[in-house]
Order: sequence, then structure tokens, then C-alpha cells
Amino acid sequence: MTKETLFKDAFDSIVDCDEDKAMEVIKAGEEMGIDPVELLTEGFSAGIKHLGDLFGRGEVFLPELIFSTEVMKVVTAEIESKMDHTQVESKGVMVIGTVAGDVHDIGKGIVASLVKTNGIEVHDLGREVPAEVFIEKIKEYNADFVGSSALLTTTMTEQKKIEELLEKEGLKGKVKSLIGGAPVTKRWAEKIGADAYCEDASDTVNFILNWIGEK
Repeated sequence: MTKETLFKDAFDSIVDCDEDKAMEVIKAGEEMGIDPVELLTEGFSAGIKHLGDLFGRGEVFLPELIFSTEVMKVVTAEIESKMDHTQVESKGVMVIGTVAGDVHDIGKGIVASLVKTNGIEVHDLGREVPAEVFIEKIKEYNADFVGSSALLTTTMTEQKKIEELLEKEGLKGKVKSLIGGAPVTKRWAEKIGADAYCEDASDTVNFILNWIGEK
């Protein structure tokens, strides 16, 4: 089996909501010596992103998306358990969540998992998180990064509120803010003063690692 075939099997296991197949892929990847983070990114995450795109276009329904998300959660937990965290020194701390009024957390969950596997301490606040709670948790965990996800145009204003509170609390510049979500754009990030717009999990990891490298 080639690496590309394995990635395709990982992709298909998520699209088909097939947890057994997903576990077989992880085992095969281990036997082949494939980097688990690469398998997560190129295979499983690509599958859930594809499903999310289909859902956005109305080509799949919510139950299918939910089932696949549950498989994705099992996959990420399994891959994380195989990572040697004892040898990974924390490179920074991130607080992440889906903003108030928004119950979508598929993309945010993938971002949290991938960032974590890259040596960042991640505190996932879940969904429907008020802007004030983001600030409270940034202080509590002494976070270096804050990520907020908004999947509805009506909830994007919460991201603006987070930026305003970061400014008010004197945290601007000390904490890097990353925003994402289906309706979110680079233009919106610039408009509200966020440090970065991230299209996907890989984008988020790249931004964070680049910032750490510049320290």
C-alpha cells in the first residue's frame, strides 16, 4: 500500500462514517511508519473538510455530518494517544472556541486537535462561548494565542467583540488572535484587527509555528 492510498482510505473512512475502517487505517499507518500528524491532516481532516463543503452546498444532511464528526473525534483521540507528548516541550498556549450563538464546532475541533499535535497546549472552550469568557480564559491560562470560530454571519460580530475586549484589557500584542469559519474572510480579520484569518487547521498551525519561530 502506498502513502497516497492510505490517505485516500483515511479520507473515505470519514466520508463513509466508518469508524472500523478508520481504526484499520491508523494501524496500517503505524505499521508503515507514516507520521500520524500527516495522516490526520492529509487523510482524515481532508475527509471532514470535504463533508463540510458538501454540507455547505446542501449536498449532505446534518445527521451524516454529525456521524462523521463523531468518527473524527475518535480518530483524533486515537492519534493523540499515540503521540509521544513526554518528549514534546510546550511551545505555547492556545485558547480556542466557537463564539456565542453558534453551535458548530466541527472545524474548531479539528483545529484544536492539529494544533495540539504540534506541541501547543490547547484549551478548547467548546461552543457558544461569550467573548468575555475568551478573555477570562486567556488570563487564566496565560495564553499566547486565541482562536475563535464563527460559522454564521450573524455570530461574526462576536469575533469583533473579542478584539475590542483584548484592546480594553491591554492584551493586544501580547496575545495573537486567529479567526476562522465559513463566512469569515481575510478582509474581516483586517477590519476588526485580528492578527490572522485562518482558512483551515493547517493554516492555523502554520501561523502559530511561524510566530513562535519569530520570537
